[in-house]
Amino acid sequence: MFDAAQWNLWISVAVFAVSAVIICGAGILLTSRADRLADVTGLGEAIAGAILLGAATSLSGIVTSATAAWEGHPQLSVSNALGGIAAQTLFLTIADVFYRKANLEHAAASSANMMQAALLITLLAFILIGMTTPGVTVGGVHPATILLLLAYPYGLWMVNQSQQHPTWMPQETKQTVHDEPEEDKGKGSVRTLWLQFAGLALVVGIAGFFLEKSAVGIAKQTDLSQSVIGAMLTAIVTSLPELVTSVAAVRRGALTLAVGGIIGGNAFDTLFVAVSDIFYREGSIYHAAGGQELMLLSLTIVMTGFLLMGLIRRETRGIANIGFESFLIVVFYIGGVALLWIH
Repeated sequence: MFDAAQWNLWISVAVFAVSAVIICGAGILLTSRADRLADVTGLGEAIAGAILLGAATSLSGIVTSATAAWEGHPQLSVSNALGGIAAQTLFLTIADVFYRKANLEHAAASSANMMQAALLITLLAFILIGMTTPGVTVGGVHPATILLLLAYPYGLWMVNQSQQHPTWMPQETKQTVHDEPEEDKGKGSVRTLWLQFAGLALVVGIAGFFLEKSAVGIAKQTDLSQSVIGAMLTAIVTSLPELVTSVAAVRRGALTLAVGGIIGGNAFDTLFVAVSDIFYREGSIYHAAGGQELMLLSLTIVMTGFLLMGLIRRETRGIANIGFESFLIVVFYIGGVALLWIH
């Protein structure tokens, strides 16, 4: 039943489409639950964006990458992870379009978001180290995986510290929007919110499993490589919740949640590679990946660097009201996708 090799192209496309719709729909509902939990638990929007919204909306992606690695498709696994980070960074510029008062990087300035961006670049660099160092493994796991799994929780602790005890603050302007909890409107108990959140996250994860199955079927029935399928199909689809939730968060006025959800989700997504390395039993998944995955990794580092520059410079208004750095993110993403397609 779950052998995608036995599916014809139309079945694979149908399963892919249904999975995409489920992932997108559940992602919309996850937004409001994460925003409410950020307020009632006192986590704050930056941390809620990283831990709750970022991780939950990434469940479909991590299931897709882990399943692909387990079934011996390392290129699909890694390209899904890295392609998702690139796509989600692009999505932040789309969310910026929906906020007309000022550039999103200006309005949502916070030390926590900048710390998350620095953490993301560090985690991506660890993956680069894994790809460019000898393929030594311990119990089938590369040392870079251990670095990722240790650095991520420490980085979240640093993000929390920068939010709870900031040593500096961004300059206040008329366009600056603070992370302020909304009044409790009595929409269910905290326990109910957690149960709803967990249930929606489970739905997203199951949809990610079927998404990987259909992606393998599409790759086998077409001439597209697993790298292209991962970076341009599964990565974008599994990242759709981030697009939906970021736009929804911006429209709700939860700007820190929107930015924190994308950057925090991207940081969490680097763990896709670590988890995939554990599930991939033929050696180091870093070395099973090819040149296309290395190019994708370089693209994500550059795009994150542009985003961090935008958060620091805080241009009030720019090209198409998205800022010069966001404009560069769009240009480089389009260029990177084009190179991946013709590579």
